[in-house]
Amino acid sequence: MAASMSLGISWAFILVLVSCAASSAARKPCPTSSKFKVGFYRNTCPAAEYIVKQTVHEAVAKNKGMAAGLLRLHFHDCFVRGCDASVLLKSTPQNPAERDHPANNPSLRGFEIIDQAKARLEAVCPKTVSCADIVAFAARDSIYKTGGIYYDVPAGRRDGRVSLLPEVTQNLPPPNFNAQQLIANFARKGLSADEMVTLSGAHSIGISHCSSFSRRLYAFNTTLAQDPSLDPAFASFLKTQCPPPSNVTRADPTVSLDSITPDTLDNKYYLQLLKLRGVLVTDETLYTSPSTSRMVVSNAVNGAAWRAKFAKAMVKMGSLDVLSGAQGEIRKVCSVVN
Repeated sequence: MAASMSLGISWAFILVLVSCAASSAARKPCPTSSKFKVGFYRNTCPAAEYIVKQTVHEAVAKNKGMAAGLLRLHFHDCFVRGCDASVLLKSTPQNPAERDHPANNPSLRGFEIIDQAKARLEAVCPKTVSCADIVAFAARDSIYKTGGIYYDVPAGRRDGRVSLLPEVTQNLPPPNFNAQQLIANFARKGLSADEMVTLSGAHSIGISHCSSFSRRLYAFNTTLAQDPSLDPAFASFLKTQCPPPSNVTRADPTVSLDSITPDTLDNKYYLQLLKLRGVLVTDETLYTSPSTSRMVVSNAVNGAAWRAKFAKAMVKMGSLDVLSGAQGEIRKVCSVVN
């Protein structure tokens, strides 16, 4: 497999594939098409997707959790300003950026993997492959690495020049949303309730900080200390991992969102919901809400159908409000505008 190849062999293969003159002293950008399509870099940088795949596979081989981080990075990018890599931009003294919002900092991971892939691409195809496309490719490759789900990624995204911290709150759903709020949130992005439930299956990999759900364990509301939609035995287990919020500590432990197959992207996440073992409110509400419960059951009993729907929904999400043609730019470095 490509992921097990040595770097020497990998880069030799890449240099054979690349048709754009990377050694040019002027380092001019390769010509690009304005179309958003599968195979966008076939002529301008044919090794683009291979380079990203190699970079992702190397990272996931060292740290399995990085796959979930890269998948989440794509979601957090696309839901704010569309898939334009705005989440990668660093804050400046005059402008707090998305990546420093509490929903992203410090929990959002994978920035360094995107930077590494970008540096490798700049070495062979300067000023050609957008950071937004790298994020989309990296999410797809993470999905394939952990779940064996493959789909073609339309490319041709351009990078945005704006990233505003307040827009995260306006667009990303918080971990305490109920099903109706989630449906409305995704509907604003043109995604259906079924697509929302399907994409939630991404929680089959990854972790959550205790602070995102500790109220379900210790202070659910004024009359109940514990969320009744949480399996009591599972709640007892979570309490062994997460101390009460009153225990002031700098540490914020983490737990796996799927305790059955935490490193495999599959439909076991939905089986957990049927047992009232969803970690976040946004997880369990999908089963306890009449509007989405049948969708959860369907995904739980038919893994093949869920996989197909998940791939299709990822392509749709990855196409949200993309910039193309003369819009935006192709950043030289993903964390700063040119």
